[in-house]
Amino acid sequence: MPHRGPQESTLTGSSIRGPGAPPAGPEPTVPALMLIWSHDEPERVGEVFCLPRGAVDVPFTIGRAVEPGEDGALPLVLQQLRPFSKVDTGPLRDARVSRWHMRVRALADGGLLVERLGRGELRVNGHEVERAIADPGDVVEAAGRFALLLSRRPSAWPRGEPWGPPFPFGAADACGIVGESPAAWELRRQVAAVTGLGGPVLVHGPTGAGKELVVRALHAGSPRAGAPLVARHAATIPEPLIDAELFGNLRDYPSPGIPDRAGLLGEAHGGALFLDELGELPHALQGRLLRVLDCGEYQRLGEPQRRVSDARIFGATNRDLAELKHDLVARFVHRLRVPGLDERRDDVALLVPHVLGGFAGAHPELRARLFAGDRPRTSAALLAALVQRSYSAHVRELVELLWRAVTTSTGGVVETLPDLAVTRPPPRLPEPHVAPGELTREEIVAALAACDGVREQAWRALKLRSRDQLKRLMKKYDIS
Repeated sequence: MPHRGPQESTLTGSSIRGPGAPPAGPEPTVPALMLIWSHDEPERVGEVFCLPRGAVDVPFTIGRAVEPGEDGALPLVLQQLRPFSKVDTGPLRDARVSRWHMRVRALADGGLLVERLGRGELRVNGHEVERAIADPGDVVEAAGRFALLLSRRPSAWPRGEPWGPPFPFGAADACGIVGESPAAWELRRQVAAVTGLGGPVLVHGPTGAGKELVVRALHAGSPRAGAPLVARHAATIPEPLIDAELFGNLRDYPSPGIPDRAGLLGEAHGGALFLDELGELPHALQGRLLRVLDCGEYQRLGEPQRRVSDARIFGATNRDLAELKHDLVARFVHRLRVPGLDERRDDVALLVPHVLGGFAGAHPELRARLFAGDRPRTSAALLAALVQRSYSAHVRELVELLWRAVTTSTGGVVETLPDLAVTRPPPRLPEPHVAPGELTREEIVAALAACDGVREQAWRALKLRSRDQLKRLMKKYDIS
């Protein structure tokens, strides 16, 4: 008989804490530039340049250098960042990248000022710029060298202890989940919190986001892993046959010649039953599941006595939970939401080689044509288009788009598709800086006086690039 522990009557999707749970309420975040494409270092895709917390209007550089730039800007290094660990992997190593390739500066409005320092074009969302303001979701590209997606990471990372079995950075975990974004790690945390518990689980989220993957991971990590997971698409069960399909029937009931059937609940006894697209069932049919969810009790057609199925019930739906029968939802003591790709754009660049690797495993000729070692050769345009696309079918849609890109690419690189092109408006442009040589001593003194001597305000009022420029001008003009 199913056993329900005392915690199961109150544990829901909104109350799942578990290992490594973040604090309640929105977490403070910092700007993060994630490497989504590299010509010479594709193995580092997924690593991030993180700006320190509170470093507004402080200049940093990105490139091969490990020492400050001429203006004192500090170099950023790539990191393999996770909720519980941070590994500095150093600056970019591509010989075609300049020592100081670009300068970046976080702005108070959440944007990031980027400026070209090195050779080659600097692009923001495909628009060539010398300096521009990038916003979260924008792609910053050093043409032909590397491309970065502006995102955010919790400023408290890393914290706490790891959970779940270890796996290489950027790879699929033991559950098959690919991603290093905050959304992917929050999903892993919830899976870890629920896996060892009993009771029904409702997995919800947009179509194609990976709900079945999560259900199978929950079952595989549970004490019932050795027992079968019986799966059925609930919407395919005809309404007149719902009782027979779910509960089974005696031989010759309700018509002569009908064989004896255990039903889905009988087949799943001792294991688990997965009803996919549960929300597609009419409310009247959803109501037939209430006793099963309460205590496992059901009755086969034509059989007078009641049975009890010791089956853990998993449901999945892409519908808003408010559209389901409210008392059905209330009986799912655990609820996990699977985010769509629009909520984890950072993970698209990691999913691409994973999906392409699956294609190559099934079609060796693709590996010979499109791979260098174990890494697929892709264009920067393809990655930029995929991370900025608005998805309706999410991972399922990404797989379809990549298959089309593979089959239409004629060379040794997976190129983007014409209908994937995302036309983004030109990025915001900052106010032009004033060249230090254009300022007189009187203008500098007046600005300092207007700002009560606060240099941090004065250099901005003078439209200089940095506080260091003001410091040098004050030394030049002997201003104390």
